[in-house]
Amino acid sequence: MKALSVFRARAAAVAAGCLVSLSVLADVPADLASAVAGPQRSAENRARDAARHPGETLAFFGIQPTMTVVELSPGGGWFTEILAPYLREKGKLVAAAYPGDVPGEDGAYYRKSRANFNAKMAGSPAVYDRVQVADFLAPDRLDFIAPETADMVLTFRNVHNWVDDGKSEEKVFAAAFRALKPGGVLGVEEHRTLRTVTRPEMYEKGYVPESFVIDVATKAGFVLEEKSEVNANPADTHDHPEGVWTLPPTLSLGDKDRAKYLAIGETDRMTLRFRKPAK
Repeated sequence: MKALSVFRARAAAVAAGCLVSLSVLADVPADLASAVAGPQRSAENRARDAARHPGETLAFFGIQPTMTVVELSPGGGWFTEILAPYLREKGKLVAAAYPGDVPGEDGAYYRKSRANFNAKMAGSPAVYDRVQVADFLAPDRLDFIAPETADMVLTFRNVHNWVDDGKSEEKVFAAAFRALKPGGVLGVEEHRTLRTVTRPEMYEKGYVPESFVIDVATKAGFVLEEKSEVNANPADTHDHPEGVWTLPPTLSLGDKDRAKYLAIGETDRMTLRFRKPAK
């Protein structure tokens, strides 16, 4: 059965025009699988595991329970629910979240996001009391950890948010490079398109070409170590009216063509492992 799974994974990747890594089928270590299956996770988040493959994704990145890990822009804490207990005893998690002091009407979203995240951390101290929450907001607030102290920096479905006129994505990747120890890992999961798109389209629709992410990371000094197709979805045509938010879980069109988009499932996503060269 495993050989058949390998064949199907490769066939899907070839159909999507992507490089497949055998790491897509790598076993998830028991301690990581335990964190994924833990009772600290919400039922809503757990229901998406079949689409998001958290254990397989983190195993591909090479996470270890003794690491110091930075999660950039954790949002509502989907991966934080797994990372916090996994790193709690032997490692360290730094959640680089939106600041709660961004002024004015434009800052309301950031303030609300940080307040919600802080409430999540405070609500389950047995899980989250050792998480270090730092400020993160591109392009200027990027000192989320001391230089060369992180073993791993992770970002999940965030790169499109940084693609602005000032090329904030370059500043974020440079900050990740500074944060990592020599030999450290940058793990990137992002919505992927095989189409040619402009920078404004990346920001507005959420889909980013894989080559774009690789170029930005390489410019920052990283070396692409491996790709995985663990989060690939060949059914995603990358051309939906409201971009990535057309598909689950957002379903931004409401009831319009709902069955169609539910059948497609969550977006096609690249999963890339970069490494900071050792000195």
